[in-house]
Amino acid sequence: MPRTPPLRVLLSQYRAGSALSCEPVDQGLLNRGYRLRTTRGRYFLKHHFDPETAAPAAIARQHRATRLLARLGVPVAPPLPDRDGRTVVVIGGHSYALHPWIDGRHRHGGQLTVRQCARLGALLGLVHAGLERVMPAHSRTGAARAADAPDADPAGSADPAATFTLIDDLLARVRRHRPADSFDALARHRLLERRALLERHAGRRPPRGGAVGWVHGDFHPYNLLYKGDAPAAIVDWDKLGVRPRAEEAVRAAAIFFVRPDGALDLPRVRAYARAYRRTAGATVAQLAAAVHRVWWERLNDFWMLRWHYERGDRRADPQFPAASALAVWWTREYEAVCGTFVE
Repeated sequence: MPRTPPLRVLLSQYRAGSALSCEPVDQGLLNRGYRLRTTRGRYFLKHHFDPETAAPAAIARQHRATRLLARLGVPVAPPLPDRDGRTVVVIGGHSYALHPWIDGRHRHGGQLTVRQCARLGALLGLVHAGLERVMPAHSRTGAARAADAPDADPAGSADPAATFTLIDDLLARVRRHRPADSFDALARHRLLERRALLERHAGRRPPRGGAVGWVHGDFHPYNLLYKGDAPAAIVDWDKLGVRPRAEEAVRAAAIFFVRPDGALDLPRVRAYARAYRRTAGATVAQLAAAVHRVWWERLNDFWMLRWHYERGDRRADPQFPAASALAVWWTREYEAVCGTFVE
C-alpha cells in the first residue's frame, strides 16, 4: 500500500492545480486522510482502503448521500467531481476522493452549552430525517430495496454466554501479559466486575432492534467539525447503513456526554435527546428501547481490551477508563438514564 498518494497523477484528473504540500491528518480506523494544499486552494484528500467500505458501490452511496443531504441544508463536505464528473479516482487499484477542506475543530459534549447540546440532537435528527428522504426505501425490518444497504438486517443483541467465554479469555491474556502494568490491573478489575454484573442481569437481554432507517453509522465528536459555536461539517460516512436509528442517537450521546469518571452528563443528555426526538420524529418508546439495547451492548462490549490484548493496538487505551466505568455507572443509574432520554 503506498505511503503517500500519487499526487501528480491524481491532481491531473481534477481542476485543482498543482500540489504545494500534502500532510497526513489523524488517521482513522478505516481510511487515510491528507491535508492537501495546491496552487488553487486547500483540500482534504481521502484514501479509501478498508476492504469493507472501499468498494465502488459503497463509496458511491456515501457520496450520493452527502451530496443530497447538502441540498437539504445538512452541514457536510461532499466530494468534488473530477474532469469527467466522477467523485472517485482509482489509481493503481486504490480509490481516492477529493473534498473541500473544512476549517474547524472537534468539540466534546462537555464543551457545549445546554443550548448547543440541543442543537447537536437536532442535527442528528435532521440527518436521520434527511436520509429517510433521499436514500433508497427499506422495509420495517430493515431490508433495503436494491442491494444497496449494508447491515440492513440488524444483528441480534449480545449473547451473555459468549461474553462470559470472552471474559475468561481476556482474563487469561491479562494474566500472561509481562511485565504487568497499571492497564492490566484496571482491565482485570473491570473484567471481574463486568462478569458479576452480567451474572446479575443476564435475564435482561433485549430482543432484536425495532424501527430502522438510514444512519450515519459513526456519529461521535471526531466526526463532527465545529466552526465557532456552529457545526461546520459531519465527516466520515464510511459506516452509512440501515440500522435502528434511535440506537445511533443513544450511542452518540454515550460518547459525547460521558465524563472522565464514567458518568453521563444527564442535563446535557436531556437537552440533546429532546431535540433529537422532536427533529427525527422518534417516539418515547423507541428511545426507551434504544437505551436498553445500548446499555446491554455496553455491558457486553470489550472491543478496547480486544484491541489491546489480541491485536497489540493501543490507540483506544486512553478511552478505556471512562468507557469501562460507564457500563458500571449506567447499570447502577439505569432508571435515571432511561428517564433522561424520554422526558
